Amino acid sequence: MRVRGFTLVEVLVALAIVAVALAAGMRAVAQSADGATTLKERTLALWVAQNRLARAQLVRPAPVRSVTEGDETQAAVRFAWRETVSDTPNPAFRKVEIVVARPDAPDYALARLTGYVANAAH
Repeated sequence: MRVRGFTLVEVLVALAIVAVALAAGMRAVAQSADGATTLKERTLALWVAQNRLARAQLVRPAPVRSVTEGDETQAAVRFAWRETVSDTPNPAFRKVEIVVARPDAPDYALARLTGYVANAAH
């Protein structure tokens, strides 16, 4: 009686296919985790920008044509923000632009928010 089994070549081909499938699966999981981290960072940065805009609406922002910079921590993550105040065609309002980034990459904006604030004189 002859016992039929897999040859060494068949086993190696099967292992190669499994290895490729597992590598693709691990890459998909890593990309998903990286995407979740980026989404969390962008959400926190948007909250920082919204807090800055709310603060500008409650306490009059800096004079027109000014740029203010600072940093803020949100959920134990540190962010750098830049707030630019400028004129609008309507003299009763000022435009406030807020850009939030990581301190180690200040040129890469994670969040950008624009709002309008009433001037104190109107």
